[in-house]
Amino acid sequence: MNPLTFPSRQIGDFQVTAVSDGNMSASLDLLSGIATEDAARIQHHAGIAEPGNIHINGYLIRGRGRTMLVDAGTGGLNNAGGQLKANLAAIGISHDEVDTVLLTHCHPDHIGGLLDAEKRPVFQHAELLLHHREADYWRDDEKLKIASERGQRNFGLARQTLDAYAQNVRFFSKDNITEGISPLWLPGHTPGHTGFRIDADEKSLLIWGDIVHYPHIQTAQPAVSILFDTDPALAEETRKKILAQAVREKLLIAGMHLGPAGFATVSRADTGYRLSCTAL
Repeated sequence: MNPLTFPSRQIGDFQVTAVSDGNMSASLDLLSGIATEDAARIQHHAGIAEPGNIHINGYLIRGRGRTMLVDAGTGGLNNAGGQLKANLAAIGISHDEVDTVLLTHCHPDHIGGLLDAEKRPVFQHAELLLHHREADYWRDDEKLKIASERGQRNFGLARQTLDAYAQNVRFFSKDNITEGISPLWLPGHTPGHTGFRIDADEKSLLIWGDIVHYPHIQTAQPAVSILFDTDPALAEETRKKILAQAVREKLLIAGMHLGPAGFATVSRADTGYRLSCTAL
C-alpha cells in the first residue's frame, strides 16, 4: 500500500498518523459568508477535484505504551466515509489495541465508527474522553425538542453512543490526558468542541478538529461559516484565534477535514491565512 495513504509525524515520543475515513458528499451551498462561485474558485485554485466534497480523517497516536485514536469517522453512516476501520487494520492496529478514544465532538462523522451494526462498542477496551459540555449538549432534552429532523437523528446517535460506552466515558479536566498531550477547548462548532495539543521539545502539534470543513476557503476567509456550526459567531471567533495562534507559535496543524495530506502549517496571506498541506 502507498505509504502516503497514512502520513505521519513524530512529535517527541508520540507518532501521530492521519487515518483516512474517506469522503462525504457535500455542497459549497452549506457555507455562509461567501458566494458559492467565489468558494468554488478557491477550491479550483487549490487543486480540489471535487470542490463540494468533505474529506474525513481520524488520527492515531502511539507512544509511551499508549494507542489512542482521535475520532472514529462515520462508520459508513449516510453512505459517507466508512474506511477508517479497514485503514486501521492496514496499519496493523486492531480495535482491541486502542486504549483511549479522544473525541473532538459528537457529530456523526466523528462518532459513527464507535458502534458496530448491532450498536455495540467497537473499541471495547477503550476509555472514551470528551468535554463535559459536549455530553451536556447532546443530553439536553430542550435542545433535542427544537432540533431539525436531521439534528434529532444526530442527538439520537450521540445519546446511543454515550450510553453504549457509559462505563468507560470520562471527561477532560484541566490536567493533561497524558504527559505531553493536553485538551484545548475550541467552542463554537459545538459547545464542547475540543482540540488536542501535543508538545515536545521544539515541536508542537494541534489536532484542531473541525475548525475548518473546507480548509482552503475558511483559512483564506475565516469569517466563512458552515451550516453544521452550533454557534457560527463563536466558531468564527475561535477559528480566527486559533489561526493567529498557529502562526504565532509555528504550530503543526492536523484536522479532521484537512484532506488526505493530514497535516499542514499556517501562514498569513492577504486578509486571511494560507494552509500549506504536505503528506511527508
